[in-house]
Amino acid sequence: MATVTSQAQELITCDLCVKPVQQFCNSCQVGLCEDCINKHVKSLKSMKHDIVPFTTRTVQLVFPQCTSHSHQRCEAHCQQCDVPVCIKCLTGQHKGHVFEDMDKIIALKREKIKQETEEIEGIILKTTTQDSDTENKISQSLAQYADLQKQTNDHRNQWHLEVDNIFNKMESLIQSLRDDHITTLKSCQSKLRSQNSSMTQTVQENKEILKSNKVSYVNNYQSKLKEYRNILLIPDLSLPSLQTNTVKGRELSIELGENKATLTQTSLSSLTDEVSFLSVKELLEEVKVIANIPTNAKQLQKVACVGSDKAWISGTDKMITCVDIHGAVQDTVTSTCNRFPNDITVTRQGELIYSDIANRTVNIVRDGKTETLITTPRDWHPSGLFCTRSGDILVSMSTTDDSHVKIVRYQGQRVTQEIDKDEHGDPIYQGGEYAVNVVENNNGDIVASDVNAYTVVVVDRTGKVRFRYNDKPPGGKELFAPGQIVTDFIGHIIVVDSFNNCLHILDQNGQFLRCVDNCGIEDLIGLSVDNEGRLWVGLCDSGEMKVIEYLK
Repeated sequence: MATVTSQAQELITCDLCVKPVQQFCNSCQVGLCEDCINKHVKSLKSMKHDIVPFTTRTVQLVFPQCTSHSHQRCEAHCQQCDVPVCIKCLTGQHKGHVFEDMDKIIALKREKIKQETEEIEGIILKTTTQDSDTENKISQSLAQYADLQKQTNDHRNQWHLEVDNIFNKMESLIQSLRDDHITTLKSCQSKLRSQNSSMTQTVQENKEILKSNKVSYVNNYQSKLKEYRNILLIPDLSLPSLQTNTVKGRELSIELGENKATLTQTSLSSLTDEVSFLSVKELLEEVKVIANIPTNAKQLQKVACVGSDKAWISGTDKMITCVDIHGAVQDTVTSTCNRFPNDITVTRQGELIYSDIANRTVNIVRDGKTETLITTPRDWHPSGLFCTRSGDILVSMSTTDDSHVKIVRYQGQRVTQEIDKDEHGDPIYQGGEYAVNVVENNNGDIVASDVNAYTVVVVDRTGKVRFRYNDKPPGGKELFAPGQIVTDFIGHIIVVDSFNNCLHILDQNGQFLRCVDNCGIEDLIGLSVDNEGRLWVGLCDSGEMKVIEYLK
């Protein structure tokens, strides 16, 4: 019922128009002007209408009209049939059933809504405080990371041009750590704000329900309190510190958190210095499965993590699906492939990229639409994909007859590097029917799993072969069969061994560190690593994914 306020009085208007109210329908609880009385009665012919002067109106609940008996309203609720009923229903088809007065039911539900609304308001106050604390943490983190970069540049001048390579890597690491740190905090903040907004809207809706006399509004109320009680906890992420040490003429060192770089003179008569990046990050004595995620993927093949709690997956059909760590489907894309995508990956911005062998294209999905990024040369078909930190795309490709394989670096659509032969002119990768998986490590190495040669091949940023790895795991009975491969933020190389149902973990120089084979990962094939350094392992036949912690 609308009201118009002036300096002298408050004018109450008709519920059907803007004229002053004169009459009131006690049956329907609406105010009416003289002109709208007939309109109201005709619109609800089947109902009885108690029209009285507005000043003698009776405020009461508006019970719903009975669907079985005209001129009757449902003032009770049949407990056995769980439907509203009128007086005639109780002596008819619902005779003998247990029923309860509707006004009693509504009173109890109103009280529940009131209590939940008060509790949600309390939760809003807590999340507002959390949001403010998160904003402070973001500001402090940005300031400290800015100070780290300033320290890095100051020490660069002291170490001269000879150590530019070390500091370039340090800056890249700081940028990566900062991005991951801020992304995690902003993700938490976004979720808090989203929850806060949802709760605010729910409170407003609940208050409107409490104001309303409509039984159906109250009766249809769906509680969200259980969802709102779980307030997201903001992670207390540790910040790395920068330390340096200089022994003049002998050694220079710099440490960022748990990552260390040293420049050492190996002999007084030599001008050749050895630069090595070492990590003191420790592997867990026993890896832990922290999540088992069921999926509907048909013969799950590929996994590509997005942030810390989602991953794209693909199998042996055209569908590419994004699921979260709880197994909920977040998005679905139908690829342009004739059969299925050969590989999937994501950009630093989280956009999905997939390879289409038959059409010789590498495609990106933006705003739900597929665009072609790269078309490979005639007779060359793309397979393995990886998006580097610098924004380049590494594409492994093979000829139509599978006799030759190479890895090509693209900046946009421009080829900037091709890796296919070693310094002796011999092929680096072996041709064959299987695709070569490729990633880039923190130190610029390009790491490939060449299952045709049963070998992991690592070349440096110039394309020169650094080492090959093809060992069986301890106690392994079958040949080493490398599949999907990843590197983590401290340079470990982790590769699927599908014949032996395990994962090999190597350091960035190819030294075997450990084997992961005790997590129920039989028939494994897909592999990715998320922003928190956890492995997402895809099992082919079951379509299940396991999230594994392996670092302290």
